[in-house]
Amino acid sequence: MDNFQIETAQNVNIAQNVAGVGDRILAYLIDSIIIAIYIIILIFIIGVFEYLEDDILFMIVMAISLPIFLYHLLWETFWDGRSPGKAVMKLRVVKLDGSKPAFSNFFIRWLLRIIDISFTSGALALVTILFNGKGQRLGDIAATTTVITEKKTMSFAHTLLMDIPEGYKPQYPQVTVFTDHEMQTIKNVFTEANYNGNHNVILKLSDRVSKVMDITIEETPVNFIDKVIKDYNYYTQNM
Repeated sequence: MDNFQIETAQNVNIAQNVAGVGDRILAYLIDSIIIAIYIIILIFIIGVFEYLEDDILFMIVMAISLPIFLYHLLWETFWDGRSPGKAVMKLRVVKLDGSKPAFSNFFIRWLLRIIDISFTSGALALVTILFNGKGQRLGDIAATTTVITEKKTMSFAHTLLMDIPEGYKPQYPQVTVFTDHEMQTIKNVFTEANYNGNHNVILKLSDRVSKVMDITIEETPVNFIDKVIKDYNYYTQNM
């Protein structure tokens, strides 16, 4: 599982774990099983209505077959980047900047499934993901999305750690007033709010953090919280 640094529109880096190929394959198989069950039910329904005229039967078949065709597009669009298979494996589709994909992003990656997965039986998607480095198949590259895992595989102390650039100069020594648990909470709230584009939450968070640190903010709330997290890592890693 690779650690992937996503860069937000505010030039803030947030670490995310790219979904492993194995997890993505399992998610795909779970979705395929669900589709297969639906098809079996569909065949039974067609058998019940086989006495109808051909035109009417065709329209019924087309109507109840549409969810199969639009399966991944509908689930990911209306379930926050997840399909049932992805939900079971704790995977989610996100944009490269960490924000929630728009319908156009989901549509592009769904459209290219024909090339990525259907025509090549998934071989092209597998090769692209392995060599891309950002967990992207062709559909993801075109849609500027990737698939991350939300599994809690690391301890809380490790999830708090960030890579500090060489020569990094901290700005807020007051961050040492926080405990590891408090800083982890700050990071979690910040990451979730940034993903959902909830800037009001980030604003309230920055106000609260600045009051505890007893300082005046002279930069944007997003950049302030990002520096607070980095500074905390700097001081705790060099103490």
